[in-house]
Amino acid sequence: MVKKVIMKTINFKFLSVALVASLLMISSCSKINEFDDTNVNPNAPTIPVPSALLSNVLAVIGNNVWGNAIAQTSALYCQYCSETQYTDASRYTDPNLGWDGYYGGPMYDLQGIINYNTDPATKDLAIIYGSNANQIATARILLDYYYMVLTDTYGDLPYSAALKNNPTVAFDKQQDVYPALINDLKAAVAQFDAGAAFQGDFVYSGSTAKWKKFANSLRAILALRMSKINPTLGKTEFAAAVTAGVITDNADNFTIPYPGGTYRNPVNNYYVIIQRFDYAVSKTITDKLTALADPRISKFGHTSKGFPYGLSRDDAIAWSDLNADYANLLAYTATPQTFPFHVIAAGQVWLARAEAAKLGWTADDATVAYNTGISASMEQWGIAAASITTYLAQSSVMLNGTNDLQKIGEQRWLAHYPDGNQGWAEWRRTGFPNLTAAPGAGKQIPRRMSYGPNDPLYNPTNWDAAATRYTVGGVKDSQDARIWWDKP
Repeated sequence: MVKKVIMKTINFKFLSVALVASLLMISSCSKINEFDDTNVNPNAPTIPVPSALLSNVLAVIGNNVWGNAIAQTSALYCQYCSETQYTDASRYTDPNLGWDGYYGGPMYDLQGIINYNTDPATKDLAIIYGSNANQIATARILLDYYYMVLTDTYGDLPYSAALKNNPTVAFDKQQDVYPALINDLKAAVAQFDAGAAFQGDFVYSGSTAKWKKFANSLRAILALRMSKINPTLGKTEFAAAVTAGVITDNADNFTIPYPGGTYRNPVNNYYVIIQRFDYAVSKTITDKLTALADPRISKFGHTSKGFPYGLSRDDAIAWSDLNADYANLLAYTATPQTFPFHVIAAGQVWLARAEAAKLGWTADDATVAYNTGISASMEQWGIAAASITTYLAQSSVMLNGTNDLQKIGEQRWLAHYPDGNQGWAEWRRTGFPNLTAAPGAGKQIPRRMSYGPNDPLYNPTNWDAAATRYTVGGVKDSQDARIWWDKP
């Protein structure tokens, strides 16, 4: 039988009652510099609460891993997931997804934190939530992360003039955005001071040392993503980021915790609470895990039977009816509500270092970095040490000097699961693993997402200039167009 669903896509936000109450007390961040009393409720506070804004941003950032439509579609494109009945996205129909929820949500809150701690009229009030410098630096790093996700999804986008209450902002070219993000991460790291920690930080508890490692890790990822388009800058920035100090241990992972109850893991909430089964673990990834005798197969899904990728709706329903035991995402029957999401983890960073070493960018030992990365990834998933040792000893896994970049690329793809944003980006850049497009779709796997529906309506001139740059076969704003760093 086909599992019943209610709707196609849901965006999840997990906030406590206390946090929601705090947020209800926050005025619009666009008004933080306006203290006139026109149309103001005299009984409501007009000052934003930076700690609540930070908690809100952190609470929803897990949706970038898996939980919102962009993340889910990205996971389909890199074949972490398969659609079980509504198969349009995995057969490459334009999803027509906008970035409004990013710019108008967490990114707007982060800019509000920066504005509140920068404006001479309000920055002295903000100190009760942590030093101005620490608040600004934290917000800048998170903003840079969001910009990385969005520019890797769409390409050119509003950046230098964004979040300034201008609805007709120009789109910056990605080739300019990338160096700017790297420079901003460096500046943010340097901005931290010895003052009070930023309150509301339930990821790193205000540890500036860990925030610096996260920022440097993002910088390294951005640098390596330039490997084919600007290897000179990429090499310099990657090596400098590693020297500055990146995440090397799972204890320093940027991890979103879910204590359960109101704060549920998005995947668990999707399957158990919402009772939706539109997505399953893709047979593409279960086949790879099986071929490598990879013990993570018991963690990525609650069974090892992957769902065939990219089937037509009729074929998907028919297969589902005959295979009701297909793998749902993650081992949600074990610790369903509290399974954490890792935004950036040690295993991912070590594997990036392995690739950089193979490219000659650093003095790292590629084999050591590779084995350390796989081990950290498996430990993150709760795999026993003995199983890790056995896995690394396989000829199909160990580096042999002939197809090392392919093995590293495939392990990076595995290590980012279920974060489709990162998995799709790495597949586009490296070509590993060798993914096959949806059968009979007559289309290639998208190289980018087209801009959302609101841009041509409300920012037509700037949208048109950017969309024209992504013209393929006479189709403007094409999903087949390659973004700046995505080179054959």
